[in-house]
Amino acid sequence: MIKVKSSDGPIIVKETFFQKTFRRERKLNRSRAGNAMLFFFMGICGAFMVLPLIMIVNNALKPLDELFQFPPRIFVRNPTFENFTDLFISMSEAWVPFTRYIFNTLIIMMFSVFGHVLVASMAAYPLAKHKFPGKKLLFTLVILSLMFTWQVTQIPNYVIISFLGLNNTYLALILPAWGYGIGLYLMKQFMEQIPDSLIESARIDGAGEMRTFWTIIMPNVKPAWLTLAIFQFNLMWGNTGFLFLRSEELKPLQFAMQQIAAGGARRAGEAAAVGLVLAAIPITFFLICQSSILETMTTSGMKE
Repeated sequence: MIKVKSSDGPIIVKETFFQKTFRRERKLNRSRAGNAMLFFFMGICGAFMVLPLIMIVNNALKPLDELFQFPPRIFVRNPTFENFTDLFISMSEAWVPFTRYIFNTLIIMMFSVFGHVLVASMAAYPLAKHKFPGKKLLFTLVILSLMFTWQVTQIPNYVIISFLGLNNTYLALILPAWGYGIGLYLMKQFMEQIPDSLIESARIDGAGEMRTFWTIIMPNVKPAWLTLAIFQFNLMWGNTGFLFLRSEELKPLQFAMQQIAAGGARRAGEAAAVGLVLAAIPITFFLICQSSILETMTTSGMKE
């Protein structure tokens, strides 16, 4: 914009040639045809993404004759809830009560998620807002740890857990979950966007490091640690603990359901119901906290 002062006094605002050209191009880029094509392409991508979920729901409601039909059909013709009743009966006839599996799952999930978020946040704070020797080397090691899958690290984890004498305990699953590098990386990158002036103001007011961390840092990175909690929940939900847990009284619900689903063709209906249950719980948890993930992915952080 160019401000021109006229002889009468008021200031007249005029657009430059480049601003007019940019405004015309922006209108052309947001044409109805372009938007229609964009939404059509996004709709096709969304249909491919939601198709597996549709098949999981329909398979769980199919009777056995439709499950073994060839070629398979996506949508169920004669929906039934017999698969869920058979699954409930099988769980009721297990050696360990069904409520025990639920209790084990709650203990493992709660302490794994809470501990991972806490440890990752406290470790990310000095990496993001303090200077000390070896800082870059430590962060480089964290990034390198993201390259290794759990199949690569399961043998070292087993050796360490066995050395500590924690096999066949809840801690065998909880402690390794605290050391995943993705949490430290996410929290460190997000904490770096908090202005240093905000932390310096807290120190001038007499706040210590722990008070600054809990009252300044953690509230401002709430979307990040909520997103991390969702990621950790989904990661631990797929962990059956078969490598560390031998006692049936300590195994989570996922292990019991997968054992039922592995019963062969006779339990194909129950296996379909297990697939729906195992998929519904993390999806529900994600839908509850999805606003936090979107805020984490779209925010550019606080600016000075």
